[in-house]
Amino acid sequence: MPSQEPPRRRVPGPARPRNAAGRAPRPAARPAPRRRPSSAVPRGRTARGRRPARTLRLGSPRPRLRLVSLALTLVMIAFVVRLLQVQAVDASAYAAKAEKNRYLSYTVAAERGEITDRSGIALATSVDAYDITADPKMFTPADSKAPDAPQQAAALLAPILGADAAELTKKLSKPKSRYAVLARRQTPQVWKQIKDLKSVFAEKAAKDKAAGGPGANVLAGVFQESTTKRVYPNGGLAAGILGYVNAEGKGAGGLESKLDKELAGEDGTIKYAQSGGRRVPTAGTKEVPAVAGSDVELTIDRDIQWAAQKAISEQVKKSKADRGYVIVQNTRTGEVLAMANAPGFDPNDLSQADAAALGNAALQDVYEPGSTSKVMSMAAVLEEGVATPGTHVTVPNRLHRGDRLFKDDVDHRTWNLTLNGVLAKSSNIGTILATGQLGKTQAQANKVLYSYLRKFGIGSPTGLGYPGETPGILAKPQDWSTSQQFTIPFGQGLSLNAMQAASIYSTIANGGVRIQPTLVRGTKGADGRFTPAEAPEQTRVVSEKTAKTLATMLESVVGDEEGTGTKAKIPGYRVAGKTGTANRVDPVRGGYHGYTASFAGFAPADNPQITVYCAIQNPVKGNYFGGQICGPIYKQVMEFALKTLQTPPSGSEPARLPVFSKPDE
Repeated sequence: MPSQEPPRRRVPGPARPRNAAGRAPRPAARPAPRRRPSSAVPRGRTARGRRPARTLRLGSPRPRLRLVSLALTLVMIAFVVRLLQVQAVDASAYAAKAEKNRYLSYTVAAERGEITDRSGIALATSVDAYDITADPKMFTPADSKAPDAPQQAAALLAPILGADAAELTKKLSKPKSRYAVLARRQTPQVWKQIKDLKSVFAEKAAKDKAAGGPGANVLAGVFQESTTKRVYPNGGLAAGILGYVNAEGKGAGGLESKLDKELAGEDGTIKYAQSGGRRVPTAGTKEVPAVAGSDVELTIDRDIQWAAQKAISEQVKKSKADRGYVIVQNTRTGEVLAMANAPGFDPNDLSQADAAALGNAALQDVYEPGSTSKVMSMAAVLEEGVATPGTHVTVPNRLHRGDRLFKDDVDHRTWNLTLNGVLAKSSNIGTILATGQLGKTQAQANKVLYSYLRKFGIGSPTGLGYPGETPGILAKPQDWSTSQQFTIPFGQGLSLNAMQAASIYSTIANGGVRIQPTLVRGTKGADGRFTPAEAPEQTRVVSEKTAKTLATMLESVVGDEEGTGTKAKIPGYRVAGKTGTANRVDPVRGGYHGYTASFAGFAPADNPQITVYCAIQNPVKGNYFGGQICGPIYKQVMEFALKTLQTPPSGSEPARLPVFSKPDE
């Protein structure tokens, strides 16, 4: 069979025009193709010898579309996985990191509380201050436009800051650092000087740059940070009590250290969002306000403190002594009205202070009291009933006891004294004889005396809780050496501090009841509410009868011409007191060297209100007896205190107890 060709597909095209019979007209005859001459170029070459351009055919777009779709799919999957990781798996970690980078937090320092005297007069307060800082990078030649910017800036700042120019240059010459502290806690006046100087240099740099110069400014990198500075308005007044704060603003001595927690308060914080180093105002601010420290009100009377400090400073200087102290105490409440030390220091400028003067020597020095301690021996003798003020005591010029030969401070013939006379003339021998009656044996007498010394507070802290306070030294009676058995009754062989010595006399003045001394009356919190300090502990040491008898005997020391404390007399007031002159243990050389001069007493003797104690260590110029150099200080300070507190004069004459007795009595 003949093959049949498949029917050809008719490709649709534009409709052809048709004639009247409905048929399409025949196409016009095509012209015959022109034949090329035989000399034409070979087939496949152009007239110029080039092959004819090939027709470009486009490939199928589907593979490419598939490849792009796959790539986009992979990218989307990566984004989805990362999104799940950030928002679901590690959401908290990334949120914290974003929070940290976005928000800045600054500490707001709490205002340190004031320390005031009993009348509310500021003894220590805080004022606005500035830390002077710098950006060392801004002192490089590239930033400052000056080759020696650190040296120039240091030379300008050193006189204002009171700092060493070489040290400032060193701090400013660290280009890798962006922060340096040039000086801490400077006054607003200091910063104003620096700010004015910066303005002058900034104007000069602007004019220089406008004129085509480099526009160098060597102070552009100096800044300030607001802070506070502790100041003491009265200079060195009561410095030994107050102490001081360190460079970080923390209490480092005295009550500033002891009460640092109450005074410091609690710092606050300010947290805000930032972007590009700028604060975002619409993001809000989180603030924890600082809580100011509590104000502390002391028992100290500023005026009495001033009088005591002035008196002891002058006498220490006059006697060329190592140091001295004066304690003034309210006998009825135990409140310390003054605690003065000489030499002292100014807590406003510790750089000029002597290291040996820092601290509170009245509480930290331990020394043998000497004859002022005899009042405790007499209290034991009276309380135990082994003698009365009129009991006869024969006092020889020398007394042999144990391995030693004892004497009084002056040579004398045999004295026929009363027990009152033994105290008035401060006889060591008479005291040894009287305390020997406290027991059938010396060992028993030692135990009885020891018990009374402990009741008076010897060998125990005063209760003030002051940093570095000494409790004194008092060995147990079984450990007393042969000589200590006879020296301790008259104040050698035991040690105490000045506050303990004053407390002994306050106990007698208070009818035999020892009140624990206090320095703090109370605190006032940020809410303005005053909280009084806890009531001090009270302990009965001797009976009221014994205390009154002792007070009368102590009047003989001052009021009787035979007494050793006549320089302590105060017109219009009955004064009870006791002198002391002790051999001094040299803390540097070791052994006894020099003397401790002292005087202790209270007034008015008929209605005791105030106790004053004075001690001077190692006076080397002039007299060294306690009655001669401390008696006048006692009088000066006591007179001032009585007037300041408006204490009325005595209303009765003192009882004149006899000093001497007849041998047959």
